[in-house]
Amino acid sequence: MTLQALTIKAGIVTDIDEYTAALVGPYWIDADKIRFVNGLPQKIGGWEKVTTTQTTATSSATLTAGRCRALTNWRLLGGTDVLAAGTEKQLLILQGGTWYDITPLRKTTNPLGANPIATTDESTSVTVTDTSHGASVDEIVSFSGAAAVNNVTLSGAYAIVTVPNANTYTVTSATTADGTGSGGGSSVKAEYLIGKDEGMLEPSAALALGWGTGTWGLSTWGTARSSSSVTLELSMWSFDLWGEDLLATVHNFQTYRWDASAGVATRATVVSASELTKSRFTQVSFPDRHLVAFGSYNTSTSAQDPMFVQWSDQEDYTTFTPSTTNTAGNQRLQIGTKIMAAVPTREETFIGTDEAMYGMQFVGPPFIFSFRLLGTGCGPISQRCMVNEGDVVYWMGRDNFFLFDGQVKELPSPVQYHVYDNLNQQQQQKVFGALNRKFQEILFFYVSNASDDDEPDKYVAFNYETGTWSIGSLPRTAWHDAFGVRTVPYATDIDGYLYNQETGVDDDTSGMSSYIESSAVEFDVQDSPDGTNLFMIDRVVPAGTITGSVDLTIKSKKYPNDSVETSKGPFTIAPTTSKVSLRAKGRQMKLRIASSAVGDNWELGTFRVNVRPDGLR
Repeated sequence: MTLQALTIKAGIVTDIDEYTAALVGPYWIDADKIRFVNGLPQKIGGWEKVTTTQTTATSSATLTAGRCRALTNWRLLGGTDVLAAGTEKQLLILQGGTWYDITPLRKTTNPLGANPIATTDESTSVTVTDTSHGASVDEIVSFSGAAAVNNVTLSGAYAIVTVPNANTYTVTSATTADGTGSGGGSSVKAEYLIGKDEGMLEPSAALALGWGTGTWGLSTWGTARSSSSVTLELSMWSFDLWGEDLLATVHNFQTYRWDASAGVATRATVVSASELTKSRFTQVSFPDRHLVAFGSYNTSTSAQDPMFVQWSDQEDYTTFTPSTTNTAGNQRLQIGTKIMAAVPTREETFIGTDEAMYGMQFVGPPFIFSFRLLGTGCGPISQRCMVNEGDVVYWMGRDNFFLFDGQVKELPSPVQYHVYDNLNQQQQQKVFGALNRKFQEILFFYVSNASDDDEPDKYVAFNYETGTWSIGSLPRTAWHDAFGVRTVPYATDIDGYLYNQETGVDDDTSGMSSYIESSAVEFDVQDSPDGTNLFMIDRVVPAGTITGSVDLTIKSKKYPNDSVETSKGPFTIAPTTSKVSLRAKGRQMKLRIASSAVGDNWELGTFRVNVRPDGLR
């Protein structure tokens, strides 16, 4: 009998078959919510809700703030910690544990007119009259000054439910009307948040099915096309700071500024610059302080150009027209059809089109910025998929991972096929990169083909210190690393909750499910150093640090292609467990460790197994 160390190489490997993994490894081949530290696997940190309310800025029970696609955290000059969150419906500020709505307004009607609110007995549906309101379903409107109408008082924000005509729409009241009739008085004020005409309210990418989107002759006049090659892009924000003020751009639409000195009671307002009428996204260049608009509106052609880059005058984010007395300018990139993403470093800004990568560097007058082509066939997959750490830029391309550390390189990944084979291609725009600096991790969250709601449900993680990869499931829509303001990252989920990540060991108040499974392992045992004969495992000696407990399962096969796999366990391993006795026979064995209970935590050491030969039968 031989007590052997069960040494499994660090990192997840999915892109080779199990038997090959056994020969060249063994490796870990499947996991969820684990990372590798010092070459050994451990459960990732947990998360807790920052607030018990969703990312909603009002008390209205009918209002949902949508899916958060952008987060940024900073401190004001007075030291106040603030967080900005952008959804397809709202722009929000978290300050002092409370959400505040700073969404720009598209329209204000004050007053609506005499008695504009109509109710129906025993119904929560309320009809509002506003001539030529221009509103859309899901648009948010805020009311003030309304008197009660049959037990219904409209006050605060509501999501528009239906739009019967150009002059009326309905919302849902938190209370049930006790009569039918109209009222509300003559002092009702309605404030409409920016909506569809301003690039909002598109929660997901979708195929355009209108006239001209399909092949010639497809479908009949006046009906939707049955197929399309045109994708409607989803609504999302890009954020950057101008001093302590927030600059926020709606994807393919306008840029707004929130004046932090005016406080959370003040909404963001549009930046008055024609060039900012439509931009794919904006950034503030550092340290020179130009506002850079990518894929912006070209005043010379009176149209948005998705390959156009233009920058403001230095220290003046409203002046984009070049002159001899300012540093404003522009440049059109040549390779690609649209600018996808950009990320700043200390030396330059990296700009990715759908086909190439460019470097944009401040050089001063007379050229202001220089542009150089860094690589082709390496375009980023989405607006939010590029991450800079230590002036090395990592990103996810259309079919591979990349990095730039002086030159563009493919980033070899043993989970590449696993990720891209399971990626929902129509929802590529939702892919986003995240930095978890405390654990030296670059994460990419993506929508899998198995997602029930077309929202990011899976992630792949790369440890840039060790070069190891991991995979897992975690529904997150946005992420913001600590960056000195905080000690742990922020993240949001599809239900609009904000979390402190890497906090505790649980899924908020519930247990976190995590596991790791090895490839097949073959042992050198007496009389069978090449795996010809069967072996018997009758004892497993665990090692590592365990809080609570973990479940151990041993799976064995006689041959690599056997359809039948014998499973032993699960066996419970507690902190005091010295050994697990079992009887598992085969030529190959796999190890699985899992946990799911509240308080469970674990860091695996090197397990040992008691192995003896068991003949040819």
